[in-house]
Amino acid sequence: MDKLVVEGGVPLQGEIAVSGAKNATLPLMAATLLASGQHKLSNTPRLRDIRTMGRLLEHMGAACEHDDLMTIDTGSVQKPEAPYELVKTMRASVLVLGPLVARHGCARVSLPGGCAIGARPINLHLEALKQMGAEVLLEEGYVIARARELKGATITFEQVTVTGTENILMAASLAKGATRLVNAAREPEIVALADYLNTMGARIEGAGTSQITIEGVRELTPPADPFPVIPDRIEAGTYLIAAGITGGAITLTHCSPEHLQALIEKLRSAGLTIETGPDRIQVRSNGPIRSIDVKTYPFPGFPTDMQAQFMALMTLGDGVSFIVEQIFENRFMHALELTRMGARIELDGRSAMVRGVKGLSGAPVMATDLRASASLVLAALAAKGITSISRIYHLDRGYESMETKLSQVGARIWREKE
Repeated sequence: MDKLVVEGGVPLQGEIAVSGAKNATLPLMAATLLASGQHKLSNTPRLRDIRTMGRLLEHMGAACEHDDLMTIDTGSVQKPEAPYELVKTMRASVLVLGPLVARHGCARVSLPGGCAIGARPINLHLEALKQMGAEVLLEEGYVIARARELKGATITFEQVTVTGTENILMAASLAKGATRLVNAAREPEIVALADYLNTMGARIEGAGTSQITIEGVRELTPPADPFPVIPDRIEAGTYLIAAGITGGAITLTHCSPEHLQALIEKLRSAGLTIETGPDRIQVRSNGPIRSIDVKTYPFPGFPTDMQAQFMALMTLGDGVSFIVEQIFENRFMHALELTRMGARIELDGRSAMVRGVKGLSGAPVMATDLRASASLVLAALAAKGITSISRIYHLDRGYESMETKLSQVGARIWREKE
C-alpha cells in the first residue's frame, strides 16, 4: 500500500493540464451498454474507478481497451449482471442498471453497500424503473430488475440525485414513448451524458435544467467519431485551491471555467485573483486568505466534492469560517485529520466552524475518502515540515497522477510504500 509524503511550504508556480472527468467518464462507459458495437471515448482519465468500470463491462462480455483512446466493444455482452466484488469498490457501478434493463430486459446488480461519506440509497432509481414498468426485486443483496419493454412516464425525483438522473436518462432512451424527469440533476456530467446519447440517436431535450424530456427510440448505435470527455471540474478546483493555500500562482489548461462558477466566486471572496479564458484559468494568491462561509448545494451551487478542499484553505483564513454540508451527513471526517496538523475546527452535526491559524505543521495523517485525501494533500502543501498521508488508494480513485502534476509546479511531493 502506498502513501504520499509532502514537504510543505513551497508557493506553487506554473501550469497544470486538467484531465478528463471521472464523474463524466463512468456514466459514458455505462451508456455503451445501450448500443451494440464499438464505442470510442477520448480524454478519458487513467484512474482506479475507470479500471473498475472496465472490469465490470468485461465481466458482462464487453471488450475494453484504454490506450490514447478508450475503446469499448459491446457486441458480445451476454451477462447482464454486476457482482458484489466489483460493485463494492465503486458505487457508480449501479449506473449499469438502467442500460441493462432497457436493452436486455433484465439486470442483476449488487446493492452498493455502505459509503464512508454517508448514505447514498438507490431507492429513487428503483422507484423510477417501477414507474416505467419494470419488476424490481431485492434478493440476497442484489437488485433483480426485469421488463419486457420499458414505457415512458413522468418521474418526479423526491430529491436531486445525479446517478438517479443518469440511470433513468439512459433507461428512458430505449423506452416506448416519452419520459419526463422532474427535479432532475443539472450537473455538467448530466449534459455530457445526454450529448453522448443524442449522438447515438437518442432524443433528449432539457439536459442541464431541472426538467428533462426523453422521447424513446427503438435502437441506438455507437457514434462514428470518438466522443470527448469533459474536463474534471473537481480536479481543476482542487488545483485552484492549491495555488491559494500555498501563496502561489497557477494556470490551469484544458478546463471549463463555466463549470466552476460557484467555486470561483467563493475563491475571489477569499482573496484570490482569478482570470478565466475559454479553456483556461489563471489563479494567484493576493495577500492573506479571507475567512468566508460556505454551504454545499447541488449544481450550480457550491459542490459537495469541493467542501473538504475548501475547508483546508479556510484553516489558514484571517478569521472564522462556517462550512455547512447539506448533501451528505458524514462528510467531515477530514476535519479530525486537519486538526492533527494544527487546524482549529469545531464540528456540530453538518456544520463546521473553522478558526484560521497562522500556520499548519506536518504530521502523519490518514485519508478516509477521495475528497478528504485531496484536502490533506492541500494542507500538507502549505504546512511547515513533512506530512505523510496514508491510505491514498482513495486519492487514486479520482486524481490522475496528482503527485506528478504538483511536482511540475514546484511541490515537494513523492510516493512511498507504507
